[in-house]
Amino acid sequence: MKKWLVAAAVTAALGATAVQAKDWKDVRIAVDVPYEPFEYKAPDGTLTGFEVDLGNAVCENAKLNCSWVIQAWDGIIPGLQARKYDVIFSSMSITEERAKQVLFSEPYYNTPSGFFAPKGSALNPADVASLKGKRIGVQRGTIQDNYATDTFGKVAEVKRYTTGDDLVLDLQGGRLDIVLIDFPVGESSILGGKDGDTFEAVGDNVQLGNGVAAAFRKRDKDLAAIFNKSLAEVKADGTYDEIRKKYFAYDIKM
Repeated sequence: MKKWLVAAAVTAALGATAVQAKDWKDVRIAVDVPYEPFEYKAPDGTLTGFEVDLGNAVCENAKLNCSWVIQAWDGIIPGLQARKYDVIFSSMSITEERAKQVLFSEPYYNTPSGFFAPKGSALNPADVASLKGKRIGVQRGTIQDNYATDTFGKVAEVKRYTTGDDLVLDLQGGRLDIVLIDFPVGESSILGGKDGDTFEAVGDNVQLGNGVAAAFRKRDKDLAAIFNKSLAEVKADGTYDEIRKKYFAYDIKM
């Protein structure tokens, strides 16, 4: 029921800001790369991934001229506030703390977080004591960082990384005992990597946050309304599912 009310409010807001919306022709979108399969560089150097394809579809549907800006995660909200770009479209989970700083769109996907460790490790995240003295890798400033710190911070060493790529490299190099990361990212970069047969998902996945959304400056309500409307349209016309099937064998739509 709440989602229908929000959608109605967004539609009304779009109509009320039609004059302002005409100013939004060129839009800059920020992503943190690499975060495969959501955003990463193809062998030829082009930017690709689920969110890049979805963002391009949203922009095309809304008749916006969009360009992509690569920004490290730990500076992604400050960069938005400093007007380096206009939108964050980079697997940003909705949290109360972030909502104080940015304006979120309606969520467009939700995936679980998963633990990954070397095969035969016998680690069980459900048993906090089993991780005593272990090194747990997370990406800095994420909901996984918050969860690992709150859950295991008193018994284990939580090591924080600027990029998911660095986190995976340290797991592969034996400098971490276990990592907590967005499950599709671990599935792609750890289990699907060159050393994938030496690692496995351990324990149960955990559902964190309230979904992933685009983020805007709070004053840019008109741009948020444009994105919300276009996101709803690409979901309704099948474009979203067509893109999703390129990267996932399971439903992630909200």
